[in-house]
Amino acid sequence: MNFSSRKPFMDYSSFFKNAVNSLKENGRYRTFIPLERLTGEAPFALWHKKDGSTQKVNVFCSNDYLGMSQHPDVIKTLQEAAAAYGAGSGGTRNISGTAHIHTKLEEKMAEQHGKQAALIFSSGYTANKAALGALGRHIPQCIIFSDEKNHASMIQGIRQSGSEKMVFKHNDMKDLEEKLRSVPLDHPKIIAFISVYSMEGDLAPIKEIIALAKKYNALTFLDEVHAVGIYGPKGNGLAAQLSLDHEIDIIQANFAKGYGVIGGYIAASNEIIDFVRLHATGFIFTTSIPPATAAACLKSVEILEKDRTLAHKLLENVHFMKELLRKTDLPFLENNSHIVPIVIGDPLLCKDLCDQLIQEYSFYLQPINFPTVPRGKECMRVTVTPFHTKEMIAEFVSALETLWGSIKMTKAA
Repeated sequence: MNFSSRKPFMDYSSFFKNAVNSLKENGRYRTFIPLERLTGEAPFALWHKKDGSTQKVNVFCSNDYLGMSQHPDVIKTLQEAAAAYGAGSGGTRNISGTAHIHTKLEEKMAEQHGKQAALIFSSGYTANKAALGALGRHIPQCIIFSDEKNHASMIQGIRQSGSEKMVFKHNDMKDLEEKLRSVPLDHPKIIAFISVYSMEGDLAPIKEIIALAKKYNALTFLDEVHAVGIYGPKGNGLAAQLSLDHEIDIIQANFAKGYGVIGGYIAASNEIIDFVRLHATGFIFTTSIPPATAAACLKSVEILEKDRTLAHKLLENVHFMKELLRKTDLPFLENNSHIVPIVIGDPLLCKDLCDQLIQEYSFYLQPINFPTVPRGKECMRVTVTPFHTKEMIAEFVSALETLWGSIKMTKAA
């Protein structure tokens, strides 16, 4: 054997270094800014700088939409439950990790969505990936019809399932129907889509999708992650707000955004929940969320079910911000949700703008780049909370407008 013709061993260190440097050069390198959130002082946090100093910043990109992570009753419940049950769950649900509070939380979420049952997961990502993975893998010859702007967790679940998939143009009912029509009526199908799309903030045509699902014998799988807590008569999502939740087969959401804690779930019929429970590897082999966490989730759901004040205040603030933005030439996207995207279209420019915002104005905003959004669609995803005052919002928009004007002048020169 001629060993002289062998390729040299791979230089792993150089490979990783060059790959990271490439991301830096094209603006895709992500920098984490360490923040210390301050209970009782939302929307403020402390920025811990590299030189050891701290700076108080006003956060305008939190997914804790309603500030429920800092709600005194949620915190008290978490503390009392941790004291009573401990810090962890003890194992997977199948071994020793099923607590009474887990079943109570599942009963509540089934009730919230008008379903027979629910199943909780360690995160919303896991709920999507595990549920779609199990359904696509075990329903014979299943084809999953996926909106092109579905979340990575849904895409991974569909990919993991090994089932055939058809990606339809975003919110395009004509394209969806053409694809559904191309498959025999008796062929198993799932239409997977999202109620509130997290990057552009646009809403799904839920009623139209339900009609197509009925016409072409398909199950519907709806991600309500960015809707629960905020929309619906009890914070139970956009489908409930439209009185359509009972017509959706599987509703998936989480406790990490509107509810301000952590964890995910699906709600559906007894048969579907049992099927997923018995087949989803992401459920079977994952340690369950701590009972204290489940207790905090339940408390948050109960609070928002009865009191819609925070949700109303959030939407009031969003409306105010959009009114101000319309008076500027900032490239923000109009939509009917609480998410306010400002599309910059350049990763380096987007990061530079965010850096200037925090350094010069103490406003914290993170750039969103590929692969979260397509190349050329780099943006700043702005979210206000019920705790932002109108003065704060006005100062924030003014700072954005000033920086945007400076950037345009520089580009023109």
